[in-house]
Amino acid sequence: MTPDALALTSAWVAAQQEESGAIPWYSGGHLDPWDHVQAAMGLLASGRRGAAERGYRWSVSAQRSDGTWAAKYVAGEAVEHYVDANFTAYLATGAWHHWLTTRDEAFARELWPTVDAAIEAVLPLQRADGAFVWTPGEPDALVTGNASIAFSLRCAGAVARVVGADRPAWADAAAAVADALRRPELFEAKPHSMDWYYPLLGAAWTADDVERRVKDGWDTFVVPGLGIKCVTPNTWVTGAESCELALALDAVGRHEDALQVFADMQHLRHEDGSYWTGFEYESEQRWPDERTTWTAATVLLAHDALHGVTRGSGLFRGEGLA
Repeated sequence: MTPDALALTSAWVAAQQEESGAIPWYSGGHLDPWDHVQAAMGLLASGRRGAAERGYRWSVSAQRSDGTWAAKYVAGEAVEHYVDANFTAYLATGAWHHWLTTRDEAFARELWPTVDAAIEAVLPLQRADGAFVWTPGEPDALVTGNASIAFSLRCAGAVARVVGADRPAWADAAAAVADALRRPELFEAKPHSMDWYYPLLGAAWTADDVERRVKDGWDTFVVPGLGIKCVTPNTWVTGAESCELALALDAVGRHEDALQVFADMQHLRHEDGSYWTGFEYESEQRWPDERTTWTAATVLLAHDALHGVTRGSGLFRGEGLA
């Protein structure tokens, strides 16, 4: 991707941002707190620091008194009120990414009370076996959500160290969920590619573990020349998942494979710099009929990781994390 192409993608994401700082899936669409943070990180990775910080300040303003966010917002109003543990924890990842990229301690301190409250809200959702239930009152734990929470806990601990706070329980919780992720019987089985690659993001794996995990899912999900499937058995490749796989491959040292997957998904690019969510390749149709901020933002994050443009490019390799 050329600098002009990256700038066009970044500008498209910024154009979807609402005056409040909220970043919906697309202009006039809904927002969920995880994808909002992903979009803010993509904006920062592409040099739009002001827009990213407006996004984080929206998260601060929208946080509920119990430390959580609603699962879905439209035009600033919560429309689905349940708690998603992964959504709530993910602000910590954005806060750490901001610190890695900018080394701005003042902004880390500004976000700290919100990060602190969010992680404290999530911790009671951890089961005795180390896995987190996906929402209060439900027994099921999900692989992707737990892998993301494990990473967010490590990022939260890093932010705590920046501001001089001591949160040893967070490290214990991160270690427990990392151990749980090696026990697939603890989680609800799903046919999604994210359950294959997401545990590789920011986690410590042996070379044998990595080789086995990559091999186990490669032929199932990777479609050469197009990217990766979102879910089996559907013939549907998706941009965000393809870029996340590129991030995961880069994180475990498979840089050339990561570059190839990133190149393969570029057929989803629109002339205005945005990206289609996915492509149904048997019928040769873009589906759904939408271009999303979180897809474009993940493209920007993957490009940064693969080419080392910013100081935050090592985020998903776990740089600076305990």
